[in-house]
Amino acid sequence: MARHGGGRGWYGKVFGAALGVTLLTVGASVWTAQADGVGRSTPRAVAPPAAGAAGGGVKAVAVTIAHASDKGPRGVNITIDDGPDPVWTPQVLDVLREYGVKATFCMVGTQAQAHPDLVKKVVAAGHRLCDHSVSHDTTMDKKPQAYQSQQILDAERMITKASGGVRPMYYRAPGGAFTPYSRKLAASRGMRPLGWNVDTKDFERPGTDTIVATVQRELSNGPTLLFHDAGGDRSQTVEALRRILPWLKQQGCSFGFPVR
Repeated sequence: MARHGGGRGWYGKVFGAALGVTLLTVGASVWTAQADGVGRSTPRAVAPPAAGAAGGGVKAVAVTIAHASDKGPRGVNITIDDGPDPVWTPQVLDVLREYGVKATFCMVGTQAQAHPDLVKKVVAAGHRLCDHSVSHDTTMDKKPQAYQSQQILDAERMITKASGGVRPMYYRAPGGAFTPYSRKLAASRGMRPLGWNVDTKDFERPGTDTIVATVQRELSNGPTLLFHDAGGDRSQTVEALRRILPWLKQQGCSFGFPVR
């Protein structure tokens, strides 16, 4: 899993707002009951519970980063990052529905909070949710544990509320900026750390042909494919998915979810 996600201007624009949202929302009573310390005026790191003792009805999962598919050796995991977005997420959902494919949507907390209707549509279509932090800070691994816990736990709460109560099943660190602490914290909340094997580089808008060629060339690296549905014009991604999904079926692949 290569590090990615450098200069993303779109996230720079939402970062200040995201911090404001974080400070305003961390005191919610339901979350305070589940994650001691997040609702305090002075944030502190939340110690991950021991395995099997996550509390609050949440079952802890493995802390290792998931790279396999629950469909086995021929399984492929489609993962969609950074949304939901009111323009592009509906188009991605349409393509997935057209080909009967379920995917994992790695959502940014502020985006989920802004577009709860789209979060509910993703869930209603049978896709899974993934916590992609509050503000997509790709330098999270360089920040204090208190900051990491806020980014992960606040996003979990935002996504769960926006979905109508469906919790994210995975945690993907922005740009792959995992730390041992963030993996343990996410796993203690029932969110398996989620990596990727094929970075399509669609965020850079290299052209639909290039995105398709990247998947065809690198599919042997592993089953988890990384696409985006937010952060700018994603028309190339939509068209690439329209070509990649039937090609994967022709290769004898089946579509599943990352292992839990």
